[in-house]
Amino acid sequence: GCGKTTTLRMIAGLEAPDAGTLRIGDTVVSAPGVFVPPERRGLGMVFQSYAIWPHLDVLRNVTFPLERAGARDAEARALELLKLVHLEGLEHRRPDQLSGGQQQRVALARALVADPKVLLLDEPLSNLDARLRAEVRDEIRALAKKDGITTVLVTHDHEEAFAVADRIAFVNGGRIEQHGPPRELWDAPATAAVARFFGVEEVDAEVDGDALRVEGRRWPVTKVADAPSSGAAKLAFRSSDARFADDGLPGRVESATFLGHHALCRVRIGAASVKVQGMARPGDEVRIALDRAWVLPG
Repeated sequence: GCGKTTTLRMIAGLEAPDAGTLRIGDTVVSAPGVFVPPERRGLGMVFQSYAIWPHLDVLRNVTFPLERAGARDAEARALELLKLVHLEGLEHRRPDQLSGGQQQRVALARALVADPKVLLLDEPLSNLDARLRAEVRDEIRALAKKDGITTVLVTHDHEEAFAVADRIAFVNGGRIEQHGPPRELWDAPATAAVARFFGVEEVDAEVDGDALRVEGRRWPVTKVADAPSSGAAKLAFRSSDARFADDGLPGRVESATFLGHHALCRVRIGAASVKVQGMARPGDEVRIALDRAWVLPG
């Protein structure tokens, strides 16, 4: 992997960094000669596997952290959280009597029950089906916003990141390649890896000064940090930024799929087969105009 989960575990205190300083708010929790244990960091964490206790019912799973801390109102606080995550009435069910989405909500309620300063989520939605994933994702964002909890979510799903995050850090090979609001990473990817992660169509090209030459035509492009300055390259664009026009890249429609709110065509341009939003018939000779494009390594 690229280090996403390891970073989360270091924040939680489950692993110690080799170097550097880690602060939560103004408090140093890890530094040379300093290591605050997990239980004193004031964090809540939801693991990918949920990690709820199979021998305890829903209510005891959620009250357990407070009971360990000697809190007097553990049950009342747990019931409040269970209502918040829509599990009221299921307090005495065992985990094996719950659906995957319900188990995830138990884990979320348990992580929130002690009013954490920071909520850590390690790919919490990866085991859910598409409908539940969207539902729980929206609940996580709503709960974090409502209680003002700083939340760090690890995911490999860019739609999930866009839906939940105010800011995204793109990690590749243990390094943060870009960090900023979701719109910034979408509109202005800093590197080829960022652009490709969020999805681009690519066509073979040659660098021609500050532009690219494709199928005999020169196209203006935006360069990412690791773009080549000469030779072979890729003209990259998003299907949503491409449209059929009277003038543009020449191509031939291979297939067309009606998706309700739009149609998606697969178009052959040279050796590449790319997706373009628009109405056309298989076999049509078309021209494709691009609202924006990038040059990426070939």
